[in-house]
Amino acid sequence: MAATLSPPAPALVGADSHARAVAALLASFDAIPAGMPVRLAKRTTNLFRPRAARTVPGLDVSRLTGVLDVDPEARTATVQGMATYETVVDATLAHGLMPLVVPQLKTITLGGAVTGLGIEASSFRNGLPHESVRSMDLLVGTGEIRTVTPDGPDAQLFRTFPNSYGSLGYAVSLTVDLEPVAPWVRLRHIRFHDFAALTEAVRRIVAERSWEGRPVDFLDGVVFARDTAYLTLGTWAQRLDEGERPSDYTGQGIYYRSLTERATDVLTVRDFLWRWDTDWFWCSRAFGVQRPVVRRLWPDRFKRSDVYMRLVGVENRWHPAARIDRMRGKPPRERVVQDVEIPLERTAEFLDWFLHDVPIEPIWLCPIRLREPAPIPTPEGEATWPLYPMRPGEVYVNVGFWSTVPILPGRADGDVNRAIEAQVDALGGHKSLYSDAYYSREDFHARYGGTAYQASKRRYDPRRRFADLYDKAVGRR
Repeated sequence: MAATLSPPAPALVGADSHARAVAALLASFDAIPAGMPVRLAKRTTNLFRPRAARTVPGLDVSRLTGVLDVDPEARTATVQGMATYETVVDATLAHGLMPLVVPQLKTITLGGAVTGLGIEASSFRNGLPHESVRSMDLLVGTGEIRTVTPDGPDAQLFRTFPNSYGSLGYAVSLTVDLEPVAPWVRLRHIRFHDFAALTEAVRRIVAERSWEGRPVDFLDGVVFARDTAYLTLGTWAQRLDEGERPSDYTGQGIYYRSLTERATDVLTVRDFLWRWDTDWFWCSRAFGVQRPVVRRLWPDRFKRSDVYMRLVGVENRWHPAARIDRMRGKPPRERVVQDVEIPLERTAEFLDWFLHDVPIEPIWLCPIRLREPAPIPTPEGEATWPLYPMRPGEVYVNVGFWSTVPILPGRADGDVNRAIEAQVDALGGHKSLYSDAYYSREDFHARYGGTAYQASKRRYDPRRRFADLYDKAVGRR
C-alpha cells in the first residue's frame, strides 16, 4: 500500500530573499530607540506567561518563516528562525526525513524550540531540539548577527542560547540534523495500574529500545487516573498489512481517547507527528470541541492548536469565562499550565503527590534523556546546557498538565503553582519557563545557570537591549 508522506513541499527560500529578510530584521532593530525593550513583532505565541504590552515596534521577523535548504545526503535542513515545524516537516518529509525531535504543536517555530524547550516521543533517544542543531545565525544585543557553532569562537553562546527565551538574542537561521522516516508509525497502548510498574517499563524501554521483542522508536504516555495510565510505544512501519487502514484523528476522531479504546493503532507519519495538535492534546474540550454536535459543526481546518491559543488570548484579555463564573457564584480559578522534568526514579512519587494535591487530569508523560554521545564538547565540571542542566545518562520524565483549578477559600492565586515548584525542586527536577513561575531571583539563577547566563549577557548584550531572563520568566516583563 503506497503512502503520501506529506503535502507538496513548500518552495525553498532563495539566498536573495533571505538577505532581504535579514536586512529588514536589522533595520527594525536599528529603529528601536536605545533604552526601549527589543521584542519580536509577532502576533502568535505558544507562551502562557503574561507579556507586557508592546509600546514600540518590534523586530520584523515576518519574512523569516521559510526553509532555505534540505540536504538529503548530509541529512540536514537549514531553516529561517521563525519557520514553524509544520512548514519544516512538510519540506523534510518530501525527502523521507524529519527533524530528530518534532514538538507536538504545528506552530512552534524552530527558533522558539531552541531558545525555549521542545520535547516529543523521540526525546528518549534524541534528547531536546537544541541538541540536533549544527549551527545558528543569531541576532545579538550588539545588533550583529553571529554564526555560532559548538566548537567555534562563540561556543559560549551556543551553549547558553537554549532556554534563554530571546533574552540573549533571536535565531535568524538554524541548521539542524534530520533522520529517516518510514511511511507509517504503528502504536501499542500499554495499560498500567500503578506508577511503579510504569516507570520500570520506561527504564527498560529506554535502555533496550524495545518492548516484548519489538523495537520502540517513539515513547510517551498519558495518566487518566491513579490506576489508569498508558504508555504508547511507536514503531516505524515500512508497509501495512493486508486490509490495514491508518486511523484519522484530524476530524471526528479524538486521538487521546483512542488510548483507552484500542490496544493497537497505525498512523501515517505526518498524522503521527501532529496527533496531539488537532485537539491541543485534550485541551479542546474547554471550548466544547469534543462534544459530538459541536465537533461536527467545527470546521476541521480550525481544529488546530493555534486556533485554541487565540481563544485563550481572548479570555486573557477580556475574561468572558471568568465573568460568567462570577455571575454563577463560582470561585475564581488559578491557571496551572506547566511542563516539568522529573528524574525517572522519582516520577511515581511526583505523580502520587500530584493526583492527591492537584485536581487535574489527564497528565502527559514523555521520557527524555540527553542525546548520546553529547553533540558538543563540554568544559570539565560544567553542564552541557547550563540554562537547563540535566545530568548526562540520567532518564527524566516530562510531566505535562494544562488546566485551571479553583482558588479555595483562604488560598491565593499562585499557591498551587508554588506548591508544584516546591515539589519539583524537592525531587531534583526542573520546570519549563513558558508559563507562570514564582522563584526568587536568587533561586532562579541557581536553577537556570545564572553564572553562565550572566557571562553571556555581558558579552552579547552589553547594553541590555533584550529583557533579562528572570524578568521575562518571572518578573512578567
